[in-house]
Amino acid sequence: MQFVEIPVAFDALTVAVHPENTWSTTMTVAELKKMWEPAAQGKITKWNQINPAWPDESFDLYGADTDSGTFDYFTEAIVGKIKSSRNDFTESENDNVLVEGVTSNKNGLGFFGFAYYIEDQTKVTAVAINNGKGGTLPSVETVENGNYQPLSRPIFIYVNAKATEKPEIKEFVEFYMKNAILLVKEAKFFPLPPRAYTTMMEHFNKKRVGTVFNGVTAVGLTIDELIRREGRLEYDNY
Repeated sequence: MQFVEIPVAFDALTVAVHPENTWSTTMTVAELKKMWEPAAQGKITKWNQINPAWPDESFDLYGADTDSGTFDYFTEAIVGKIKSSRNDFTESENDNVLVEGVTSNKNGLGFFGFAYYIEDQTKVTAVAINNGKGGTLPSVETVENGNYQPLSRPIFIYVNAKATEKPEIKEFVEFYMKNAILLVKEAKFFPLPPRAYTTMMEHFNKKRVGTVFNGVTAVGLTIDELIRREGRLEYDNY
C-alpha cells in the first residue's frame, strides 16, 4: 500500500518537573539517558545518582504509553534506541495524567507534548535541554531555528494513494493545507513556513508517494532539513 506523506507541523517534546524542583531545571541528554535507559531500572532511583550535586531523594518518572509514537521518539532521541527504556515508570496514553503526576509530586519528572506543557505551565516547569550548546527551552523560536534538539519532532498526515482520487479526500486535504498555520497554532504545535504547505499541496496533487525517511532517523531533524528532504524526495520521484 502506498501513501502520500504530508508534513504539517513540528512538536517539542517537553521534559517537565515540579515547580519546587530547583536542581534539575537544566539537564543534558546524557543525564536523561542515565535516568531512562533500561540499565537504570531498579538501580538508578535517586537524583544524586544522576548528578552528585542533586538531592539524595528518590525520583518518580512519568511518560507516554509504550505503544505511542511519543514514547518511540523520546526513547530514540534520549536513549539512542527506539522503545529502549526502563519499565518502572508511570505510563499513560493521556498526557493530562502525566502532567498531574508531575504536578502532585515534588520529585516527579515526566515528558509529554508541548501543548500540554503550555496549558499547565503554571503547574510544572519545563527542563532546558543541554545538547552541548547550553540549556535550551522549548519555544517557537528554538524549534524554528533548530536549537531545541533532540526533542523537536516533525508531525505528518498520511493519505492512501488510491484515496487521493476521491473528491472528498482532496477537498479535506486542500482545506487542511490552506488553514494549516492557524490549525497548527490552535493545537499548540509549531507551523511550517507558508511556502511548505503550498509545496505539500502540489505533492498531493501529483500523488507523490514515498517518505523522506527511507531508514533515516527523524531525530535531530529541523524544519529546514525537513523541507530539504522533501525537495530531494520530489527529485527522486521524477
